[in-house]
Order: sequence, then C-alpha cells, then structure tokens
Amino acid sequence: MKIILCSIGKGNDDALKSSIEDFSKRISHYYPVEWKIIPTNKIKSGLSEKELKLKESALILQNLKKEDYLVALDARGSMVSSADMASWIASRANESVKQLLFLIGGAYGLDESIIRRANFVWSLSPLTFPHQLVRLILAEQIYRACTIVKNEKYHHA
Repeated sequence: MKIILCSIGKGNDDALKSSIEDFSKRISHYYPVEWKIIPTNKIKSGLSEKELKLKESALILQNLKKEDYLVALDARGSMVSSADMASWIASRANESVKQLLFLIGGAYGLDESIIRRANFVWSLSPLTFPHQLVRLILAEQIYRACTIVKNEKYHHA
C-alpha cells in the first residue's frame, strides 16, 4: 500500500518543512509515501468561498484515481484515538488498498462533493489549526500508527 498525503495550498513552510520531511521519511520505513501539494494561487482572485471550494474540488478530483481510498480531513469527521487509527490503517493494508490518500483541504475546507467521494472523513481535533501545522500533525500521526502496529517504542499508551 502506498500512502499519499495531499494538501491544497502553498508548499511547506520552512519552519515546519524539516519536521514534515522527517516524519515522511520515517513513514517510508513502513509504506511508500508521497506528498502532493495542489497549488490554488492561480484560481483564488475574485472568487467567493463557494466558487473557490468548487474550483479546488475540480483540481482534487483530477488528482484522484477511481481506486484511491480517500480519507478527507474535515472538522465534521470522526475523531479516533491513535491506537484506533493504527488498527484502521492496518485494516486498509490487509484489504490490499493500493493507494491510501489523506487529503487536507484549502482555507475554507472541502467541498461537499469531496466529502461524498471520501471513503472516510477524519477529524484530527475540534480545534482549528493552520494548514501547514495539519501537515505535520498528519505525518506524525501516520508514523505513530505505524509504530503502534509494529509494537515499537515511539507510542506510549
């Protein structure tokens, strides 16, 4: 199974970049991993929130394959513990999912069409975080899940 971490917006902030890369490298010891950043700077000008979300959803759908297992990160999603996420990821691997794609939306979140397309909608927290920080939290939580599955030292329950 390949893990794809996808985010709408600009590239990684320099202050967080090395930490995101570090956790991504750690994940690669368990699964192939790739980041896809979908820039939207060319479509933002003069659009309403709804129009922007529709344009972003079109870009997202262009980057999705029919067989991709899509996890949409959204405040309306399910909150799960790190241990439960570990079991959940292991189950996707056991189901022979080829690509597990985690999606972080743009500044206004994800369009309803993306939420409907998602196989799972996950909320990291009821709090609101900057998108750059969500990238780091996501990478760390996926790494944590991998170590839990392998019963390694990183996670302390």
